Amino acid sequence: MAHTSALRSNVPRHTLGGIDRYVNERIEPGGFLRAVLENDLREAFGRADLINREALFDIVAYIYNECPAVCWGSREKVQAWLNPDPEGGRP
Repeated sequence: MAHTSALRSNVPRHTLGGIDRYVNERIEPGGFLRAVLENDLREAFGRADLINREALFDIVAYIYNECPAVCWGSREKVQAWLNPDPEGGRP
């Protein structure tokens, strides 16, 4: 899909790897990425390196358009994604 490819190409490679591991393998992201996923703008800017700070709009656009809504948007959603219900329920 060209749209997805264009969005992916605008996200820094080191950040894209963290997003992919978080979404596909439920691996805990670093502080910057976790803040982005939790929708904490102040924390995200505070933790961003210069590359991610400049790319923040593109990172958020990629997450919004390409990642399951159940795994981002609030602290609670991120926590539930990282710690799925052991009884088989899965966010």
